[in-house]
Amino acid sequence: MHGLRTYPTAPRRARPLGLPCLGVGVMALGFAIACVAATELPKAPPALKIDLNAFDAMKKTIALPNGEVLAYIDTGNPHGPPVVLIHGYTDNARDWVPLLPYLPKRDRLILVDLRGHGLSSKPECCYTRIDFAYDIKLLMDALGLPKADLVTHSMGSIIAQTFAEFWPDRTARVVLISSTGGMPPAEQKPPQFDFRAAILKLKEPIDPDSPFMVAWWDSPTPVDPDFIRRQRKDAAGIPLRVWLAVLDQALSEKTLYGDLQSTLPRLKAPVLLIWGSKDPIIEEPARQSLREALPAAQVKVFDGLGHNPFWEDPSGVAAVINEFLQTPN
Repeated sequence: MHGLRTYPTAPRRARPLGLPCLGVGVMALGFAIACVAATELPKAPPALKIDLNAFDAMKKTIALPNGEVLAYIDTGNPHGPPVVLIHGYTDNARDWVPLLPYLPKRDRLILVDLRGHGLSSKPECCYTRIDFAYDIKLLMDALGLPKADLVTHSMGSIIAQTFAEFWPDRTARVVLISSTGGMPPAEQKPPQFDFRAAILKLKEPIDPDSPFMVAWWDSPTPVDPDFIRRQRKDAAGIPLRVWLAVLDQALSEKTLYGDLQSTLPRLKAPVLLIWGSKDPIIEEPARQSLREALPAAQVKVFDGLGHNPFWEDPSGVAAVINEFLQTPN
């Protein structure tokens, strides 16, 4: 399935000496697992401009009419243009911390923990892309937001596509980072690694410092270690049944291409597509299927960056996003 395609190797940041290596490259929506040479030395990670303790303390929860409880952070100018930021698979609202300092102070920023993630409820059912998108719609209802811009990443970008398709009157502009129109069937290849089986081998409670989780949260360029540690801890708090439900219901490669292509013609809002040129997760055919479905979209490819370009070059990515969001419809 798109985003869970595997490769024997991929360009990676070097791990510290002595860190276990899993022995096989595994790509997943949001992150990659790969072995690297222990002799390579990583660059120092860029300093975060936000205190993580203060950020985490800002989180609120709200009960939605469908019975779900969503956690979110409401920050920025309370009277400014609303921007909803939607994270990817096994992420949470903290995913946007590297980018936030570079976004306009004039905006009201709503950072959500998707159902099953972070501090949001983790129901037995359901985890399709329309379930996630409907939660966003209900959250906007509860916050009194008639319309909003959407800034999204990876699986969150699939949710944003869905929201914009089914609630076009609630959608202003859409930024899709590391998104996809699905891998065309002719381009699909047998997986080299049974990703689902690897998750099934995990035991609850998940150890956030296990070799699997360390590799799962690895980044192609250096990232603040405390930021990554907290991300791993939160991901480890996601029940295994939710990890699998999201894979099976929202990200199944068997249905993703046809499912996405069937509704993309309904996406009429202005769209900005952002990719890193070295994204090992979203391959070129999966990008091209989205470009073809959205021929009016603006496209920006950051040379040399990977699947998380807003971690790797937050100021550069923010500059492109800010220009796009400030352009009148």
